Amino acid sequence: MRFKLILAFVEDSKTSAVLDAAREAGATGATVINNARGQGLKEKRTFFGLTLEVQKDVLLFVVEEHLARQILEKISEVGEFDNSPGQGIAVQIDVEDAVGVAHQVETLTKVVEENI
Repeated sequence: MRFKLILAFVEDSKTSAVLDAAREAGATGATVINNARGQGLKEKRTFFGLTLEVQKDVLLFVVEEHLARQILEKISEVGEFDNSPGQGIAVQIDVEDAVGVAHQVETLTKVVEENI
């Protein structure tokens, strides 16, 4: 079984909704890293020298490759990434090897067979 790593940078207010949507789309779990910062094309506005930034969370999903695209699209939809700049971004990367996922293979095999 082959896997993809999905990295999603989302506004912290949308983290729970994105996690729920990813699970509904086939993700079996996630790791959340809180309080990330970043910069986009335009710098954020400042107020008395303080940058006004919305905190982001980084969500990491190791998912079966056949489910990866639908999970990625669902994350983008719920996170509203394409609605306006600065909402978030998600990417998927090939995973060469993974350990600690053996207990999920049986369940994932059934899910993938149903979806193909």
